[in-house]
Amino acid sequence: MTRFFDILIAIIGLIILSPLLLVIILVILLDPPGGVFFRQTRVGRNNRDFRMWKFRTMRPGSDRKGSLTIGAADSRITRSGAFLRRYKLDELPQIFNVISGEMSLVGPRPEVRKYVDLYSERQKQVLSIRPGITDYASIQYMDENELLGNSTDPEKTYITEVMPAKLELNLIYLKNPGIRSYFTVIGKTVSRILLVAYGKPVRAR
Repeated sequence: MTRFFDILIAIIGLIILSPLLLVIILVILLDPPGGVFFRQTRVGRNNRDFRMWKFRTMRPGSDRKGSLTIGAADSRITRSGAFLRRYKLDELPQIFNVISGEMSLVGPRPEVRKYVDLYSERQKQVLSIRPGITDYASIQYMDENELLGNSTDPEKTYITEVMPAKLELNLIYLKNPGIRSYFTVIGKTVSRILLVAYGKPVRAR
């Protein structure tokens, strides 16, 4: 049933958001040279790699300097990229991943292989369903970049603290991945983004 809503909401969203998508494309083109889109290999359902779409928010070649970003302290992020990341607008092209069946609107955020290889057998359970554009972990850690930016060792903080906490939240969703949870996550995500937009970046609980 969630697949039906994935397709329905994705197609309707693509139509409604098309003017915004065009504006974002034009803004990105005004930033440093580089493509409009960024595609990165992530790990999806059944531990299979796929290519995830995003709007480009970093300077060309930035991915070779590491996969973690550390908020305002990260010089790789472009001017438009900082804005797009703040309001999660860089994730909008993943609508195409949803339509193609590689992702769902709601599900564990897909990780890069480097970090998936660190999962315990229990944590690997999150790979049994389609990854999503948003989930409980995305809501809870919407300020993740800033959190890592305040760490003296962002990589260690992510691996030992942030990633395990996010996976625990994913496992909670995995126990009840029905329609009610699906729309609850979507609703909480929209509310969280609106809080940020109105200058109230309070971490969701």
